[in-house]
Amino acid sequence: MENGSSRNVLKPMDSEQLREYGHRMVDFIADYYKTIENFPVLSQVQPGYLHNLLPDSAPDHPETLEQVLDDVKAKILPGVTHWQSPSFFAYYPSNSSVAGFLGEMLSAGLGIVGFSWVTSPAATELEMIVLDWLAKLLNLPEEFMSKGNGGGVIQGSASEAVLVVLIAARDKVLRSVGKNALEKLVVYSSDQTHSALQKACQIAGIHPENCRVLKADSSTNYALRPELLQEAVSRDLEAGLIPFFLCANVGTTSSTAVDPLAALGKIAKCNEMWFHVDAAYAGSACICPEYRQYIDGVETADSFNMNAHKWFLTNFDCSLLWVKDQYALTEALSTNPEFLKNKASQANLVVDYKDWQIPLGRRFRSLKLWMVLRLYGSETLKSYIRNHIKLAKDFEQLASQDPNFEIVTPRIFSLVCFRMVPAENDEQKCNNRNRKLLDAVNSSGKLFISHTALSGKIVLRCAIGAPLTEEKHVKEAWKVIQEEASYLLRK
Repeated sequence: MENGSSRNVLKPMDSEQLREYGHRMVDFIADYYKTIENFPVLSQVQPGYLHNLLPDSAPDHPETLEQVLDDVKAKILPGVTHWQSPSFFAYYPSNSSVAGFLGEMLSAGLGIVGFSWVTSPAATELEMIVLDWLAKLLNLPEEFMSKGNGGGVIQGSASEAVLVVLIAARDKVLRSVGKNALEKLVVYSSDQTHSALQKACQIAGIHPENCRVLKADSSTNYALRPELLQEAVSRDLEAGLIPFFLCANVGTTSSTAVDPLAALGKIAKCNEMWFHVDAAYAGSACICPEYRQYIDGVETADSFNMNAHKWFLTNFDCSLLWVKDQYALTEALSTNPEFLKNKASQANLVVDYKDWQIPLGRRFRSLKLWMVLRLYGSETLKSYIRNHIKLAKDFEQLASQDPNFEIVTPRIFSLVCFRMVPAENDEQKCNNRNRKLLDAVNSSGKLFISHTALSGKIVLRCAIGAPLTEEKHVKEAWKVIQEEASYLLRK
């Protein structure tokens, strides 16, 4: 019995089994990428489909890797929407790449939890270094670099980034005006700002009636007007409230609108507000000198965020946040229980990233960004982004040449906002027709696009940025959209 049981002792990270299974898994994923165009881009399954296919309890005894991979093919992949498909044009891209994949694999293999410097010095130091590298590529002000009071940190998403800086700003102002003033704190943004800000305000205890969502319209291509902000701030000051946080956008979710950072930053500075810049999607493009102008004025910001996992070939999750005052973050977020105390931290010799984020634990995410920067180099990354912008220009031209369509707001980066034009000036009918077109196009399985609403108009969004997308995929996408539109017009 004893011999039998010792044979069954689990070796969860046996190096030879890893070598064998790892080869097979890499082959499986490589084959998936080779055949990715054969899948319907948007999963066509019904809610609850998987419950009918999988057992209702876990197995008692080991199954083979073949059995599991067979189930992935037959049961999991039909329920996957293929974000890496070259015909994925919805939302914003979520890039993967060989370099990003290898970095993710290395991180999983090392299996560290790098919440403080001592738990893996390389994890903390590499993160500081690669965020400095990227800050230089973006030509960010020196105050955002790690050698002074500022620095960069990798968060899970832009939602986490805006939450941590909102909490830092809240605590900073409450330290000077007293913690009973929470009900007087006011947050400002345009109505084009991502809903992540609203969620951050809910979590941070900002009173909903103190969230100023300022209207942006087509007259500024949906950018926030500084005079609108100034009016709102003046009104709140007169009412005895405390303006404390402004969130501006470089590349809004709906239409890639770019807020005027310098003018907004001036107002924020005059009123001692924390100024956060959300460039989650478009920040990547700003490594190209010709697009750097869109973050002009970032020197007035207190924090800046971009997602390397959107358009920078770094597998999800990898959201980059820079702050000018790291102490504002650590004052708000640090804890120091006995079981985490160590000499390096106690002596203030090191950065402990646990104090720059919401959770304690954190993965070695800087490895994949480091790999992307090293295996591709900045010039290749710039060309990659420029190619997507060129493809978006091509799509924009195709749409603008078709009398049944119109471009709704000017294209800046690689997102095109378009719609079928209204017949007899009937906007309601036009909205219904565009919704029908969206459903028809996505149900075809040949591509996936998403929509938004701008000034009450239903608008279709074609966001080009998947790593495998080429000119032929863009042309094919437009052909499908035209075909489905013609069918709707004939009905």
